[in-house]
Amino acid sequence: MSKPAQQSILTTIAAYIGVLIGYVNLLWLMPYVLEPEQIGLFKTIQDMALLLVPFAQMGIGNGITRFFPRIKHQKYAFFSFSLFLGMLGYALVVIIFLLFKNPIMTSFSDKAPEVNNFLQVALIITFFSVINTLLDAFSRSFLKIAIPSLIRDVLLRLLMALLVIGYYLAFYPFHFMIWGMGGVYLLAMLAMAGYMVHIGIFHFDFRWKGIPGSFRKEFIQYNTITLLGTAGALLIMKIDSLMVSSMIGLDANAIYTIGFSIAVVIEMPRRAISQVAMPLISEKFAANLLDEIDVLYKKIAVHQLLICLLIFLLIWVNIDTLYHFVPNKEVYQAGKWVVLLIGLGKLTDILFSVNGEIIVFSKFYVFNITATLLMCAAVILFNLALIPAFGIEGAALASLLAMFFYNLLKFFFVKIRLGFNPFTKGIFTILFTGGISWAVSFYLIPVFEPVLLDLLVRSSMVSLLYLALIYWLKAAPEAMDLVINKIKSIFYGRIN
Repeated sequence: MSKPAQQSILTTIAAYIGVLIGYVNLLWLMPYVLEPEQIGLFKTIQDMALLLVPFAQMGIGNGITRFFPRIKHQKYAFFSFSLFLGMLGYALVVIIFLLFKNPIMTSFSDKAPEVNNFLQVALIITFFSVINTLLDAFSRSFLKIAIPSLIRDVLLRLLMALLVIGYYLAFYPFHFMIWGMGGVYLLAMLAMAGYMVHIGIFHFDFRWKGIPGSFRKEFIQYNTITLLGTAGALLIMKIDSLMVSSMIGLDANAIYTIGFSIAVVIEMPRRAISQVAMPLISEKFAANLLDEIDVLYKKIAVHQLLICLLIFLLIWVNIDTLYHFVPNKEVYQAGKWVVLLIGLGKLTDILFSVNGEIIVFSKFYVFNITATLLMCAAVILFNLALIPAFGIEGAALASLLAMFFYNLLKFFFVKIRLGFNPFTKGIFTILFTGGISWAVSFYLIPVFEPVLLDLLVRSSMVSLLYLALIYWLKAAPEAMDLVINKIKSIFYGRIN
């Protein structure tokens, strides 16, 4: 097996292990050990820090990956220059943060005053995260992705778990645990730097005069464009959490965060499909194979909706059972409608297929930044309007509305500019099938007293009905043929 293939497999394994650890941390460990207000404070500080990261690193992480092949002969000067820009960006963010410190503190002083005691922790986490992101990008440029992924996805979450367990065992008080988050990100950064030293790619070279001025200008321009898109996308993911804390309280943010985390499982297959689709779309644009991109657009829409809608159904028909396993479920179960609304929002992303990826690799890529910034403004405005009226459900509804209009805007742009349309008969057939499967679960399947039995029976019946209808109605014939042939090969292989 080739080294790139091995790296890819190891990275995938690390990503899924990291997701599993993350869900154990958030859905079981934290609710078991911490009070809702403590979880809310923990996540608010972490989300605030991560929200600052793309602004501080100024899009340099993506720029390193894109421009590294052109500067290999001066790679360590490029590395040092990138780190310098990252630290400069962090310094600018700190200055701006301090200038607006009073308004920030005022926004939390009423409902979540505890946040104001730990703003320095957010800045510390931001610093270590910025450096770690740049080290990760540089390592990735050498095609060393498995260990950085292990550090990012597994080690960091394990250290967070140990930090919470240490508090549970009374090794230190709660405020020390919050400050300890900075130590966790420091250890992750040191692990990344240590790995790079071990493989011999951690060197500083301050002879920047050898880097052409035109190259530096292009590098900084690209980073600026990337910054707007990356920061906007992260703002969309994190701003609702911060606004829930500031407008309702930390306990509400804990409930919202757990509900949000359950819902985002729905889009995991979409992320994987996107990673595979991006190089294909890029290649086809380079070859001007627009008709093939349109075909791919339609196929991806059908296949990712087929998978993700089933996951959504399995989560929603079992939502009360899923909350049964969360410690202090009577508190956190109030977030079940957050799961529904955020889940529907994620389904809009899935339904409109890879419209964002198509725009990014087309000559109209700047529009993606415009659309992202418009969505950021929409999220904030919707949250300001809906949170006072509907609480955490208002925040979830704000995200749903923003995601829908965001995707609708990109859909019309792709349709008008490129003539592509992801909607086929299969899309509507799958949606119809999903509706029938939910109705059968809600109206016809009785509730069984043992929760595990109810989970098993309900999940099995909904899955079988959903897949049977998909097959009978020929909603996704290619996908179903692939599944059936795989089952046949396994079955006959065992017989022979």
